[in-house]
Order: sequence, then structure tokens, then C-alpha cells
Amino acid sequence: MEKRILVTGGAGFLGSYLCDRLVVEGKDVICLDNFFTGTKRNIWHLIGRPNFELIRHDVVFPIFLEVDEIYHMACPASPIHYQYNPVKTIKTNIMGSINMLGLAKRVKAKVLQASTSEVYGDPEVHPQREDYWGNVNPIGKRSCYDEGKRCAETLFFDYHRQNGVRIKVARIFNTYGPRMHPNDGRVVSNMVVQALKGEEITVYGDGSQTRSFCYVDDMIEGLIRLMNSGDDFTGPVNLGNPHETSIIELAETIIRVTGSKSRIVFRPLPSDDPKRRMPDISLAKRILGWEPKVGLEDGLKETVKYFKELLC
Repeated sequence: MEKRILVTGGAGFLGSYLCDRLVVEGKDVICLDNFFTGTKRNIWHLIGRPNFELIRHDVVFPIFLEVDEIYHMACPASPIHYQYNPVKTIKTNIMGSINMLGLAKRVKAKVLQASTSEVYGDPEVHPQREDYWGNVNPIGKRSCYDEGKRCAETLFFDYHRQNGVRIKVARIFNTYGPRMHPNDGRVVSNMVVQALKGEEITVYGDGSQTRSFCYVDDMIEGLIRLMNSGDDFTGPVNLGNPHETSIIELAETIIRVTGSKSRIVFRPLPSDDPKRRMPDISLAKRILGWEPKVGLEDGLKETVKYFKELLC
């Protein structure tokens, strides 16, 4: 009998790709989403498949299901969306995690938390390793997400220690690809849309701040390998691309890939914006045998193709 797998936030960017992969593998997939940032367009092609089920539900409220595994992906992940209703973001991170951990405890399911590189804040250690505790502002505009995800990790490990819940914690670094929301305020989608429309490309600060950009296919492979790893390995584990790219370099690459005539303009840096961000993925390589395969330019070509069709 195939595993029954719950994907919270399953109509979102990463969640929908997880649903795709698991459905193709023949798993019995339940996609749970309240459609705050997710969209039916992302999972429309799965509707009607015998091993796919869609439930509109908010993880802030409990749900009773029989499942073997839970990928807990539900949470707005871009600053525009998570700052729109910061209290709701905190509730999603904390109450959503409590509800999914409670479900996992009741039905003895394995549960994976989609955590984030934002738990490291504006890091004083570079590259970031899993044993680094971070440098996070607990009262800033980004705190609803950053501290919400940190508290979610605490909950996961306390449920594991106190109740024996089988957990996996993935710290996801910047991920991009088709199905990104065009208005989510994330740097790749922002710049690609601006370039395709011939608008000025916005760079915050002087563009020297860095990120690491992981293509969505690579990230999904990492998440599935983590879920399928032995119960003795809980994480947290960094999943991301260890190649460091400056924001100005990203803008220039997008202009080249799109063939745009857009010019770059500079704006003030938002508060608490990390200056450097790059994962140390030694642990993922050693335990999961995982590292990204798709280069930035190749991944951007697929992303640009998607946005071209979306904006037509």
C-alpha cells in the first residue's frame, strides 16, 4: 500500500512541486492550502488524478486525517506577504506547527518542517552552518517570519524529545523557478518581471549584498531525500546552493538572459536585510548525498520562460 502523504501549503511554489513529484511516484497525496499565497493554477493539472486530493484549509486550525508523512510547507515566505498580516504569519508558524505535530503524534506520522535560512538573521558567521545560532532582531518587521520559524523549530524538537515524534527540519535557502508569484517581492521574480516589462530593475542598497539561489528541482530533491533519510537524522540541515551571488550580479544576469533594455536603479536597503547569505551544505552532502545540479543561468532561463507566458 502506497504512503499517504500530506503537503501543507501544497498549492504554493515549493508545495506544488512536491505534490507533482509525489503524485508521479504513485504516492497518495493530500494537498492542504488556504490559498492566501498559493494558487489553484499551480496544482490544476493534478485535479482528477486518482491519487491526488485537494482540501481548502488553514493550518492555524486543527485537522484530523490519517497520513504516513507530512511535509509542513504552509507559510507565506516573501516579505510582502508575511508582513501583510504579521500576526497571522506568527500564528501560521506556531499554531500551524503545533497542529501538524499534534497530528503526527496521534497517527505516528513522520513530519518535515520547511524552515528557512532566515533563522540565521543577518549572520555574523559565513557561510552559515547548522550549528550557528543566528543573529536575529526579535522585534523588527521581519521578525514575524524569522522568529516564527525559529519557534517552529523549537516546537519540532520539543515534540521529538518529549513525545518521540519523528521529525525532519530543512533550512531552505533562496529558491527560485517557474510558479513563483509575480508580485511576491522576492528578488528573482521582481527582477525578471521588471526586465520582461522593460521597467527599471530595482536593486536595494549598493547591490553588494549576496544570496545563494537554488533552482526548485534541486530543492525538491533535497526535501524528499531528507524525508526518506533514517529516523536517527532529524536535521536541521541546510538546503541551498553554496554558490554566492551578489544582487548586482543577479540583475546583470537577468538582463542578459531576458535580452532586456532595462536599466538598474538603486534604492535604500530595507531594515534587517541580511548582507550575506550562503549555506554550508557539508551536512546535506554527507548524510543525504545531495547538492544542487542546476546552474543559475540555466535555472533563470526556465524561470524567464514561465514569466513570459504568464505575462502574455
